[in-house]
Amino acid sequence: MPVKTARAAASQTSVATKPEIPELHDKHADFERVALLLQGGGALGAYQAGAYQALEENGIQPNWIAGISIGAINASIIAGNAPGERVPKLRRFWEMITDPPFEPALQWVRLFAREGDRQHRFVNQLQAGQVLLKGAPQFFEPRFPPPYLMPPGVLGATSFYDTAPLKHTLLELVDFDRLNSGETRFAVGAVNIATGNFAYFDNGQGTPRITPEHIMASGALPPGFPPIEIDGQFYWDGGLVSNTPLEWILHDKDLDTLAFQIDLWNARGDIPKDLAEVEVRQKEIQYSSRTRAATDRARDYQRLRGALKRILSRLPEDFGQEEDIDLLNRALNRKTCNVVQLIYRAQKYEGASKDYEFSRLMMEEHWAAGYRDARHSLDHPEIFRKPRNAEGFVSYDFGAE
Repeated sequence: MPVKTARAAASQTSVATKPEIPELHDKHADFERVALLLQGGGALGAYQAGAYQALEENGIQPNWIAGISIGAINASIIAGNAPGERVPKLRRFWEMITDPPFEPALQWVRLFAREGDRQHRFVNQLQAGQVLLKGAPQFFEPRFPPPYLMPPGVLGATSFYDTAPLKHTLLELVDFDRLNSGETRFAVGAVNIATGNFAYFDNGQGTPRITPEHIMASGALPPGFPPIEIDGQFYWDGGLVSNTPLEWILHDKDLDTLAFQIDLWNARGDIPKDLAEVEVRQKEIQYSSRTRAATDRARDYQRLRGALKRILSRLPEDFGQEEDIDLLNRALNRKTCNVVQLIYRAQKYEGASKDYEFSRLMMEEHWAAGYRDARHSLDHPEIFRKPRNAEGFVSYDFGAE
């Protein structure tokens, strides 16, 4: 088969196997896929809810949503509800889990916290301590007896908290029939404990039916939360291997993509000055999962594909090696991608407990930050235009401004 004929055949194959994609809003009509990618980060996840509110208000309806840990929970609420119902359901979830005991008694302490970062940090640690003791309502609760008093081999011996309340919350807030309908491509990541391999549960790639257990598996961070059994296999939080689903989306190159990557951990930060700051910085580095490294690799791969494609176009018609040429053509898909990064940049007073500080006031603060940052990014019209550089790939981070 001549080179040009091989290219045409590869192109026809790509079109024939392309999944059906819901119609998109005119603002981003240049892109066949609008992806929403949600990183894990516990209590910081309210930032993603606020960011999604801004996206929906601006007519952005993702047709592919992927999440890890708390990002998987937010993603399931978005994908498992109709537009118009998603933000109220997100609000309902975050209000359900952020109303800890003793909250009214802490109002006067919060007023005191406004005097400075040191006082504010003390209040945050006090509220996070409540969560350690009491859990988060309708999310997780402490085990009794504690795991150290349980015999080895029983589920209660492997975690400090029971996440059974989360299953009931998901069943209340998520329409799993809609989630599994394929109307929105949906994926969550977890780690197989026995093999150590990362696994995505994806309604577009072979997962028979997404259930609450798949969502809970993605957020089963040890030793706090227990492993989740699915089809005889046990899973932990996907953040143990990769806390960012960006590469899962970038691996599929069949569609022009506008991706909103909402991260809860900032990979960049200051050199720690004490042990408290060491703990904070360690978490940020560990759970940021090198988002920028993933985008750099994607840009390099796009540049490489472009170079190979130009070389192939100069080969003579009778060059031969048809199978090799056909294989290269399938790998040289030149679909474009814009990645809009929204990264939560925590305040100094939040400290190392920021991912389990489930107070209502901090939830509102995180929500407002996500809404503000997303509105700021959406004010840049260039994100809605296909990249015109040689790589066909652009990553935006307007928060760095």
